[in-house]
Formats: sequence, C-alpha cells, structure tokens
Amino acid sequence: MLDVEVTPRAAMQIETAAAWWAANRPAVPDAIRSDFQEAKSLLSHEPAVGARSSTARYPELRRLYLSRVRYHIYYRVRPGKVVILALWHASRGSGPSL
Repeated sequence: MLDVEVTPRAAMQIETAAAWWAANRPAVPDAIRSDFQEAKSLLSHEPAVGARSSTARYPELRRLYLSRVRYHIYYRVRPGKVVILALWHASRGSGPSL
C-alpha cells in the first residue's frame, strides 16, 4: 500500500468542486468527497489503475475517471507514494495545466 499525497493546488480544486457539488446537487451533496476518498484508497492499492495521460513535464502522468461525478484525478506514481496533481471535470475539454 502506498501513501497518497494531495498537492495544495489539487486540494483547492477538490474543495471548490465539493462546495459547488454540495450547493447544486442536493440529492448527493457529498458525492465529490465520497468518490475522491474511494479513489484515494484504490490508488494506494493499485496505483497503475489509471489511464496514461503523459505530458512533457510529467511523462508518467496518469488519470483516473470518477464516472458518477465526471471528474478526472490526475496523478503520478513516485517511489512509495501516489501524488495527486489535479481534479478536472471531464466537460472542460483538454486537461489541466500542470
């Protein structure tokens, strides 16, 4: 099992998305937080589960799609840990600038 680290930028994106979701999706207000926590657990056990999404800056970049909320988690695997770099909604077109 690997540790999962969330960068400050990703943490801000998660908080922003969770607040919007809670205010606009009253049937499932905690969906972002819940799905993100499940994804963190999955990534800590199976870090290669996400699809490759390489960039010049991060050749080992991966992304995991959270289908219920339609967000991607962008991350990379480092020795002994998974580093979450961004949370990005699928409808936004191209991925985040990292």
